[in-house]
Amino acid sequence: MSLVVRQALPEDGELIWSLVRELADYEKLAHEAVATPWDFASALGGPHPRVFGEIAEIDDEPAGFSLSFYTFSTFVGRHGIHLEDLYVRPAFRRRGVAKALLASLARRCAKEKLGRLEWSVLKWNAPAIAFYESLGAVAMDGWTVYRTSGDALARLAEDRAGRRDGDEDVT
Repeated sequence: MSLVVRQALPEDGELIWSLVRELADYEKLAHEAVATPWDFASALGGPHPRVFGEIAEIDDEPAGFSLSFYTFSTFVGRHGIHLEDLYVRPAFRRRGVAKALLASLARRCAKEKLGRLEWSVLKWNAPAIAFYESLGAVAMDGWTVYRTSGDALARLAEDRAGRRDGDEDVT
């Protein structure tokens, strides 16, 4: 068995899209997975990509992937990595694929002197939680993740709070 982790490229957009669809099915969230292959290809490419990914292959077969982006911790004063998605196809589970993907991200953290690697996991996903804990990861007790999207995000963007007439956006 030959396990290789390689950088995901824009040309992997279709593959990543199919793996994300599999992950969404597994997580019972297929109705939320509206991204397209083009979305992944464009996110991974361009002069300043905001996302990076890795593809794990066993004997040249796609076995899993990770997609991540950089964060910044004001408490630590350093950048970190947020692992957005980690998925291993069922036929390749319990063969070291997830650990290889996480180890690759940990090496990136060490090489770039980043302060942390963090991610979220669904509360019902006991096998993943047990695996993460076996690696020394700890749950962030006392924290709740919030998200705004869709209409709520649009309403917030339209809010005039903190703006004077004629002011340009900060971004």
